[in-house]
Amino acid sequence: MNSLRFLGAADVVTGSKHLLTWDDHRVLVDCGLFQGQRQWRERNWQDLPVPVQEIEAVVLTHAHLDHTGYLPRLERQGFGGPVYASEGTAELCAVVLPDSGRLQEEDAAFHNRAKSSRHTPALPLYTEQDALNTLKLLRPVALEQPTSVAPGISLRFHRAAHILGSCFADFQVGSGAATRRIVFTGDLGRLKQGSAQTLSSGPSRVNSGAPVDYLVMESTYGNREHPDVDPTPAMAAAVNAALQRGGSVVIPAFAVERTQKLLFLLKQMMVAGQIPQVPIHIDSPMAIKAIDIFLEHTGEFNEPTQALIRKFGSPHQWQDVYFDQTPQQSKAINNVQRCIIISSSGMAAGGRVLHHLANRLPDPRNLVFFVGYQSPGTLGQLIKDGKNPVLIHKQPVPVRAQIAAFEQFSDHADADEILTWLRTFSQAPRCTYLVHGEPDSAAALAARIEKELGWNVQPAHWLQEVPLE
Repeated sequence: MNSLRFLGAADVVTGSKHLLTWDDHRVLVDCGLFQGQRQWRERNWQDLPVPVQEIEAVVLTHAHLDHTGYLPRLERQGFGGPVYASEGTAELCAVVLPDSGRLQEEDAAFHNRAKSSRHTPALPLYTEQDALNTLKLLRPVALEQPTSVAPGISLRFHRAAHILGSCFADFQVGSGAATRRIVFTGDLGRLKQGSAQTLSSGPSRVNSGAPVDYLVMESTYGNREHPDVDPTPAMAAAVNAALQRGGSVVIPAFAVERTQKLLFLLKQMMVAGQIPQVPIHIDSPMAIKAIDIFLEHTGEFNEPTQALIRKFGSPHQWQDVYFDQTPQQSKAINNVQRCIIISSSGMAAGGRVLHHLANRLPDPRNLVFFVGYQSPGTLGQLIKDGKNPVLIHKQPVPVRAQIAAFEQFSDHADADEILTWLRTFSQAPRCTYLVHGEPDSAAALAARIEKELGWNVQPAHWLQEVPLE
């Protein structure tokens, strides 16, 4: 049967995996990790419900771990086919995936030392070497270039403007009168530009060529709009208050795009005198390597961001900016006061930021602020929503630090921006399936699209298989 099957990011934001089957040929679109609630995280340890040997290729929309982080696990299970990605995504994967494996090995070692795991011994989901093996499968593809990824299945990448290298995947399947066009958006970027945005423009239009028959679209912000207010005055006020109290600032941030964006913005705020010159610690080996890729692709960024890069040059040369590579360097930050710490992951779902939160949350002088979507069940969401205490490495940690959040930094299109983009379609798809959103968000966006555009829209469900006519 020709079909779509939703193996992840259905009924939840993370774990993007969508199986396209056409004439018995199977292509997996995205291969991400589940994050957040335990019931979803445990899916990472399970084999896919389709034999790995039947998957002929993987197509990646962008480099975030919730879209790529399961790849080393897939390779470890026996997948050896090509993995197609844009050039920017392939470069970032070469940083993101080995770092993910290394962090999982570090986390497993920590749990074994602390005897804090339900399993003895605690094991990593995959290792750094598994991730390095996976990189050999990557096949970079230029934007707008038709590429055959399996018999009867052709792919074009179009700019999605979510992060550097992000694309939506545009498939043409079949031939003649039986030809169908199927588009997977991945994560769509912002149409509105503000001080918190770095990319030059929103996602490309899809109204060239044949009409889209089936659309698989994200719905992360399907029930809300991003604030239009410049976040820097409120950020400056919160940071200044914490530093005046003698505290420090901890920012959980995604290592790709968000950390680089924050680093340049903080530099600009310091130069302008909005906040004092204090040490900035970038505690994420992945983010440190991603800075170099960020600087190699300045053409993807808007003019204000390019101006910052021209003015300040490489962050590797900046005074009082520290790039903490090793676990020992990371631990040494515990002894530093009145500093800014940027560490991954952005949802505080793992990684080194957990140690900084455990160390800094109990002190009311400190500030923790979030700059992105916090998926339900993640530590970030629990802290943001006021839970106290929270569990970190199975230990209760009191939350006495000031907590703030700035939604303007999101790289996801909001509901208004999604509707604006959909109105560029030449005609309605036969069906639009909403993924990568919580149930309330997907339902709200479906209702709005049906009301305003009259389209046939359905929120997708985990493991659901739908036929393609």
